Amino acid sequence: MKKYSFPQNFLWGGAVAANQCEGAYNEDGKGLSVQDVTPKGLMAPMTSEPTPDNLKLVGIDFYHRYKDDIKLFAEMGFKVFRTSIAWSRIFPNGDDETPNEKGLEFYDNLFDECLKYGIEPLVTISHYEIPLNLAKKYNGWTDRRLVGFFEKYARTIFERYKGKVKYWLTFNEINSILHAPLLSGIITPKENLSKQDLFQAIHHELVASALAVKIGHEINPDSKIGCMVIGIPVYPLTPNPDDVIKAFETERESLLFTDVHARGKYPSYAKRLFKEYGVEIKMEPGDEEILKNEVDFVSFSYYMSMCESADPDKKPGKGNLMGGVPNPYLKASEWGWQIDPKGLRLILNQLYDRYQKPLFIVENGLGAKDVLVEDGTGSKTVIDDYRIKYLNDHLVQVAEAIEDGVELMGYTTWGCIDVVSASTAELSKRYGFIYVDRNDDGSGTLERYKKKSFYWYKEIIATNGEALKSE
Repeated sequence: MKKYSFPQNFLWGGAVAANQCEGAYNEDGKGLSVQDVTPKGLMAPMTSEPTPDNLKLVGIDFYHRYKDDIKLFAEMGFKVFRTSIAWSRIFPNGDDETPNEKGLEFYDNLFDECLKYGIEPLVTISHYEIPLNLAKKYNGWTDRRLVGFFEKYARTIFERYKGKVKYWLTFNEINSILHAPLLSGIITPKENLSKQDLFQAIHHELVASALAVKIGHEINPDSKIGCMVIGIPVYPLTPNPDDVIKAFETERESLLFTDVHARGKYPSYAKRLFKEYGVEIKMEPGDEEILKNEVDFVSFSYYMSMCESADPDKKPGKGNLMGGVPNPYLKASEWGWQIDPKGLRLILNQLYDRYQKPLFIVENGLGAKDVLVEDGTGSKTVIDDYRIKYLNDHLVQVAEAIEDGVELMGYTTWGCIDVVSASTAELSKRYGFIYVDRNDDGSGTLERYKKKSFYWYKEIIATNGEALKSE
């Protein structure tokens, strides 16, 4: 058996998002967010107001149970816990004059609880969460004024949590806007949204992200601030040069985001892209200077790879947010997400070769329909060997990438405790090491149960990866 080596200071942990776990959607002065009116997930239409079938309104009640949950994370040995701040908990309408003190206090308490156990908070400033008022009043990031609202929000939380949070991410999966604009609070349906408005919104987000980096470093020079993208290697379906070019073009459309974040300017290929789309980015004075505020590290989610084909008869695969056609050599999860551990090694090398900046895997995991069973001690568990295999195989490839020379800061599994799915708003699509007794119909006790993978991940962390098994 090959022994795998991870850096001594490697940040092992897990990840959630405020809107998928906290609940308490209308408590302690919180305003409505886009998430509160999308009961079927952010790929589906909004409702006019929150409805009882939106599982995110309660989530897993993390808002009231976070102390017990963080204690479980500490038992696993977490070094880092990634979560997000709900923007509408701090500025209920997004354009308020003053922040909501109760919201600020909640995150004070949450971060203090993490630090009590020696767990570093890794905080996403905007995780698919925009105050509903900003979506309705300004059509989200299509409006330049959101840059100012975000700047004020970022400054508020950087100042408030200066001594508590060292690691920050600006926007979650920022490149998702290409395929799901509602994730950025853009109410205009995707099919009616012009390329001009789409890429202008992208520009506004990139400027806001760079401003956050600038402000964060000014307030706390020791902070480490990263970008966050969907990491997805793109393979040509065949060696046909037309397929290779198609894959190359698709991949660069996503790399544009990390190029701006990590290099501080638009790449040269953006000129052709904008020209072919008929787009002319409106730059405000000083934008190019602001974009020069490069991130300290590049973080990404990794769930799957994708194939591209120039053949119009090849149809997109099921469940892939970013499009692409199915790879005939890969198996898929219950939701059609193709499983490709070696793709993780590939993208780690690709991003590190391209930017020579530290990387951080901040999401990786397997969504599955877990079954709760008796564990023989009077409690319950989930025998999730399929999840253990998935994570083991991906971490083996992470270790290979580290051996390749990739500088990697850490690894946080997605949904370290079961949360409401972002894409489908289901609870039956479970990722966690901890089972939460809540169902798609809203029933359940909200009790927590340790899955078999809980103990597996505890051993992986305790041995710093040496317990991984190669095939």
